[in-house]
Amino acid sequence: MLDTLIPLFPVGGMPGGTELIVILLIAVLLFGANKIPKLARSTGQAMGEFQKGREQVEQELEEMKEGATIDDEGNIVDEDGEILKTEEEREADKEASTSSAAE
Repeated sequence: MLDTLIPLFPVGGMPGGTELIVILLIAVLLFGANKIPKLARSTGQAMGEFQKGREQVEQELEEMKEGATIDDEGNIVDEDGEILKTEEEREADKEASTSSAAE
């Protein structure tokens, strides 16, 4: 059998011109030329939604660093117990960012 593995892209790990043409040709054969723009669009939308979710998590983590915590009801409260953002406000923020990502 094979004693060593042959790398897919031997030089630098990045595909060159010939490799990209082969990959594009395989994609056209698998999906058809009409579906490739739809696949690219849906992939871009999914990446955008993922980025929005990541930004929301980063924002919540930043609020936690500033001394805020989440209580049992899901509200963000500061060290004195004052509510900074209710669970409903957090959900509304999530829905607003999701609807803006869909547009």
